[in-house]
Amino acid sequence: MKKLLFLLFLLAPASVRADITHKVTSSVKLQVDAAASAAQRIGSSYSASGTNVTIDTDSEGGLESLTAGSAVGYTPIGTSWGITDTNESFSFSESFTEGDATPSATTIDATAGTADLTQYGIVTTTGGGIAGDLDGSITSDHSIDITAGNAGTSATGQIISEIHVK
Repeated sequence: MKKLLFLLFLLAPASVRADITHKVTSSVKLQVDAAASAAQRIGSSYSASGTNVTIDTDSEGGLESLTAGSAVGYTPIGTSWGITDTNESFSFSESFTEGDATPSATTIDATAGTADLTQYGIVTTTGGGIAGDLDGSITSDHSIDITAGNAGTSATGQIISEIHVK
């Protein structure tokens, strides 16, 4: 009988040994977008050109005095130019772009998601998000519970389960 038992142990499959690691990671990300504004000031520009034209005086018309931080004034040349040779064709062109003045301070109300911004020549503004009912959680049984917020918000929940066998 003892010999039979010994033979059974020899014929039985060898035991398997393995290291098993189980890792669970969970996370919830809640985000409320901030109010933002990007602005670009436009500078003043003036040009006058022509053929067969005489400008009576440079001090009449064109840009007025330059003052740092303020928009530049403009006075059209109007009638202070004349045709040089009345027997020839002529052309005259004058253009002016009014630049932006230096603004006063801007205000942003982060609670309401609004901003009072100075008007520049080029402005891009986005309102901030308002959390409202934005919420998220992951329970011990790995269920994700996410509640939507108002505009300008996002919520992401994830669970990662890893099993490593060596």
